[in-house]
Amino acid sequence: MSSDPLSSDPLRYGRATARRAVVIGGGLVGMLAAGVLREYVDQVTVVDRDTLPEGPRPRRSLPQAHHAHLLWSGGARAIESLLPGTTDRWLAAGARRIPLPTGLVSMSAHGWFRRFPEMQFVIACSRDLLDWVVREQIVTDPRIVVLERTELLGLEGNSGIVDGVRLRGEAGDERVLAADLVVDASGRGSRAPEWLRSLGLPKVREEKVDSGLAYASRIFRAPDGSDEYPVVNVQADAREPRPGCTATIVPLEGRRWLVTLSGTRGGQPTNAADEFEDFARSVRHPIVGELIARAEPLTEVVVSRSTVNRRRYYEKAADWPEGFVAVGDAVATYNPVYGHGMSVAAQGVLALRRALAAHGVASPGLARRVQRSLAGPVGTAWDLATGQDILYPGAIGKDPGIAAKVLRSYVDRLMLTATGRPLVAKALFDVMTLSAPTSSLLRPEVALAVLRGPKLPPLQGPPLSDDELRVANERRGEREADPADA
Repeated sequence: MSSDPLSSDPLRYGRATARRAVVIGGGLVGMLAAGVLREYVDQVTVVDRDTLPEGPRPRRSLPQAHHAHLLWSGGARAIESLLPGTTDRWLAAGARRIPLPTGLVSMSAHGWFRRFPEMQFVIACSRDLLDWVVREQIVTDPRIVVLERTELLGLEGNSGIVDGVRLRGEAGDERVLAADLVVDASGRGSRAPEWLRSLGLPKVREEKVDSGLAYASRIFRAPDGSDEYPVVNVQADAREPRPGCTATIVPLEGRRWLVTLSGTRGGQPTNAADEFEDFARSVRHPIVGELIARAEPLTEVVVSRSTVNRRRYYEKAADWPEGFVAVGDAVATYNPVYGHGMSVAAQGVLALRRALAAHGVASPGLARRVQRSLAGPVGTAWDLATGQDILYPGAIGKDPGIAAKVLRSYVDRLMLTATGRPLVAKALFDVMTLSAPTSSLLRPEVALAVLRGPKLPPLQGPPLSDDELRVANERRGEREADPADA
């Protein structure tokens, strides 16, 4: 990557007349932020502690990339707005645009969803591919400098303004980089709370909800005839007094299936390969276990436990410095089973662009304005994730209160109705994909339909087509005929 052409002193950079911005973190959201900032400053410096891969390969500091990642349509549209043509690039590289719920076979807590005509969509591919397609459009821009293998030590400035960052390079050399705007896109490991306190700012309110969830994932070779196979998902029922366990198949580029299993406290999957299929069969329906019964594993089982929902209420801070914005997982992280992290982050960068377009990088109050605008998509994803996670046995977090419990009863009825009424299914998928606010679930026509309940009877099994059933049945038949399994 590029070196920094504006450096003039080994310890401290003086502020140049040119406008400068610093982005902390070179992941998906950091690159999106850099792509926005290059239009409003003369140079953007992206600081990352890793060496960024040249292609769609894993990053050391992104272990969650081994697990299922879905980019909902609300996030995909945001990225497309920020970087036009990105969707076509993903698809050309092997990703799939899967219509929802048409291309989804999903058992919710209230039954199987019907595969109604397209209402929303999802981009399905590996996280490495998602990141790389965005990254390659950013790092080649001469306005953007990437400092790899560089640690951010803290913010420069005071309680009223952030005007730079202090860095330490791979050789141990420290220096200060001046900036008109610093964007924290460093993810769930962000140290922004301590950076801000070191400038004299008060502690920011933080909330956590921990269901004790663990993930186990493995990649398999997809079977012949499965090129257009749907996403397959069996969800937990948080109303049952037992750990919530799920199983999901996400199609990846290169004719592969990423299979991710999850379980909350007391029911977590392990990294034992010989237990993987059994766990997939043990959830509320065995379809995922049946589909992978004779599939060829391409990787070992990878386990992760970084699944705590955590939200920092930066938008409510009494004091907020000029020149500093936090986005993405630096603001809030969610149980990955809901797949909202990337989409919320992309919508946050879109909010940053709107503020910059309206007010400019040096506008007083810009940072606070951006931080408050992020609260919308962050709040939607937070409510969806924590409203379920707090119900699981042993979950740690604040009791949601009477109002939230009343709303949950309505949402339970809505979820049931969505299995057999297209109008309600459309409202649900609009919110689930972050394409509409949660308030849209209370529209009069939706509420009336929820009161009436499902129009169609519940499905008795997974809504697979004849061709999709053939893939499943062939696999079951192979297993039954194998004498080693007798």
